[in-house]
Amino acid sequence: MDYVSALLPPVVMAVFFVGVIRVIVKTQGGANKTKEDAAVDAALARAEGSPAGKSDA
Repeated sequence: MDYVSALLPPVVMAVFFVGVIRVIVKTQGGANKTKEDAAVDAALARAEGSPAGKSDA
């Protein structure tokens, strides 16, 4: 039974990794793409709008 306990963690991690990759691939494009693009554009606009080196102290 030592081989089962030795193989279980890599198998679980492989299944988890495949699941993560499937979610990433499925969420690319489609209806979510415009929302994600808008969120990135808004974050970039906020980052570019704030002056660098300004401190509140």
